[in-house]
Amino acid sequence: MVVGLTSAVAYGRTDDDRVTEAAQVLTWTAGDPIDRYLSFPTTAVAGAATIVFENSTATGNTTGMPHTLTFDVSDPEYNNDVPLNILANPNDDMGGRHTAEVTLTPGRYLFTCTIPGHGQMQGILTVTEGGGADTTAPETTVKVDGDRNADGAYIGQATVTVGATDSGSGVDRVEYAVGADGPWQPYTAPVVVDEVGAHTVRYRASDKAGNTAAEKSVDFTVVAPPTDDTTPPETSATVSGDKNSDGAYIGRAEVTVSATDSGSGVDRVEFSLDGGPYLAYTTPVIVDRVGYHTLLYRATDKAGNTSAAKSVAFSVAEGGGVPPPNCPEYDERPTVIVGTVDTGIPNRMTGSRCTINELIEDEKDWSSHALFLKHVDGVIDGLLADGVIDEREHRKIYRAAKESGIGKPGRTAGYRDLFDGTQETFAKWEQVGGGRFALGDDGAMTSSTTVPGMGMLWFPQRQYGDFSLKLQWRDDAPGSGNANGGVFVRFPYVHDNPEESRPEWVAIKYGHEVQILDRPDGDMYKSGSIYGFDRVGLGGAGVTPKGTWNDYEIRVEGQHYSVFRNGKLVNEFDNTGGQVFEPPRSDDPGTDGRRYASGYIGLQVHGTTDVISYRNIRVKEL
Repeated sequence: MVVGLTSAVAYGRTDDDRVTEAAQVLTWTAGDPIDRYLSFPTTAVAGAATIVFENSTATGNTTGMPHTLTFDVSDPEYNNDVPLNILANPNDDMGGRHTAEVTLTPGRYLFTCTIPGHGQMQGILTVTEGGGADTTAPETTVKVDGDRNADGAYIGQATVTVGATDSGSGVDRVEYAVGADGPWQPYTAPVVVDEVGAHTVRYRASDKAGNTAAEKSVDFTVVAPPTDDTTPPETSATVSGDKNSDGAYIGRAEVTVSATDSGSGVDRVEFSLDGGPYLAYTTPVIVDRVGYHTLLYRATDKAGNTSAAKSVAFSVAEGGGVPPPNCPEYDERPTVIVGTVDTGIPNRMTGSRCTINELIEDEKDWSSHALFLKHVDGVIDGLLADGVIDEREHRKIYRAAKESGIGKPGRTAGYRDLFDGTQETFAKWEQVGGGRFALGDDGAMTSSTTVPGMGMLWFPQRQYGDFSLKLQWRDDAPGSGNANGGVFVRFPYVHDNPEESRPEWVAIKYGHEVQILDRPDGDMYKSGSIYGFDRVGLGGAGVTPKGTWNDYEIRVEGQHYSVFRNGKLVNEFDNTGGQVFEPPRSDDPGTDGRRYASGYIGLQVHGTTDVISYRNIRVKEL
């Protein structure tokens, strides 16, 4: 058991300031349920406290299932001065009842309750100031943001942000009102005012002791955007964080994008990370995956003018005082997708710094469909309570979980089908460059014998970091020759790439190709090679007759690549940086960390004589 600051000193006082009260006792209890705790506190006051964590027969645990109570000290949004971690089960030497003496400070503590093999729930303990009576009202502040003209008026809209602090009992509520006599309303998010004219916004705050701050106000004017605006917004970006001696950001980097427009005013700001699709920029982008990264950014004004994309590049190295979020899996697709069911709901970032998709864990090896549904229900209940999703989205995600069939018999444990022989999954892939693939009656996709040129069929639905990719391929080259082709991994988004006019070359230059080639002559890189970097000879890969299906597993973990053919490890490669194509190419960007930490998956087509078929393409994140 690890605890934080220990103290038996209590807080509180009587009239003579000499008599102290007993320390508060905060109790968590667990039993047989695997999706919730039977009881837990949500509030406390600052000072000494006794933490009681009981998971015993007395509290209803009849199965002997262990439970762990942890105070998370890795998230900077919460207090991190109590590193509590208690494992309890009815059969331990304490009978499942454990205590710890800690000292709590004002603020919020994030606690997690973990059940081995069944995931995790989270909760928040809010701690307020203890001690004497609070007679001081909160301090309030206000800030107005937006694009302004030469007269200081806001163009199109103004955003009013209200702040409040209270060093006594803590802020209880913040309110605002629009106009000199408008009604008071709860303040929960910045207020956007887009009506043309002069405006007054009033604001105030109250603390938990009932003290209300005197009303304050801010005045400003909103004017209509000009109709003859043809100039796009000005944009800039800064990267912040601690750096090592090589200039890489330690643990994580934070990218802040800004945009201004003196004409019609900014309407939206967007960013693209590591070649991914453009997403709406609302808060600084935190990048905590080790490796080289490129972030593109642009802005559009209310007249429809979009600025040219600019880019900022940086590297993230291991280490740092703030560890990356402990997400169950990596999933930054733009919408919430359960299995293969796309809900259309934005894949929002949650308070744990994990996306909704990552918390759903649809790639985990679930032992039953009912257990998966119970897990999803618990996740989305928490997201609903936290305001991340609404009731309609809650229902839609749960229906998608039921439709997904995850956990039912017959599903491949932990793997997601990217192509299962159906038109539905084949339609999710996109062809770029020359050549083509077609879906056959045998459930395989086969490259064309009539459409010439080199190109790529790629899966644009999502990027993958560490993963195991399994597929089957077959050499169907006509005549006596052998087909040349390859599987691309970890390449950036192929469209809107500022460095390439031919999108099929993005995968070659910025990703890695796992070669497919059994021909005894010609190219020096045979089946199993990492093309241009790590050779495998013809014998090393093991040759099978043409027309025979081969099993491939490509495992990528960090910068280590492993290639298995028909169950045999045929190649291992470490992308250590500083490597270039062999033999050298004039247009090779070099690795130097420039092979991305995550990216897309694709299949190469060389031409009409290099005919290759693929089937049963599945991926599992590691």
